[in-house]
Amino acid sequence: MFTKRIDHIGIAVKNAQEKLKLYRDFLGLELTEVEELPDRGLRVYFIKVGDTRIELLEPIHENSEVSSFLEKRGEGIHHIAFNVEGIDEAVELAKAHGLQPLSEEPKMGAGGTRVLFLHPKTTGGVLVELVEGEH
Repeated sequence: MFTKRIDHIGIAVKNAQEKLKLYRDFLGLELTEVEELPDRGLRVYFIKVGDTRIELLEPIHENSEVSSFLEKRGEGIHHIAFNVEGIDEAVELAKAHGLQPLSEEPKMGAGGTRVLFLHPKTTGGVLVELVEGEH
């Protein structure tokens, strides 16, 4: 596996339209896309920041991936994602380094990417996402 760059920072929000007042209207950043991921219960707002992005993660129902995060912790940084090559070998490589993947294989992410999350208990309290592919 080869890490290329920071892909994005995911921020869990209750109302993305409200947060766009900060990122788009005040900071002048470009909202490049909005994508709905029904199987994950998310609407994702992609905001370009130089050669990386901020993703605003808004739940579309109460059983979404970020609903429990918002309930327990409130709005804020949810994860940091690294763009990688060779994600298929990441599960075994992570285990060999004492890290705990949250799934046994990569899953489909936004924009047709493949993603794998690492448990924050094994990464210093940070939910780490590995992303393969360009979005």
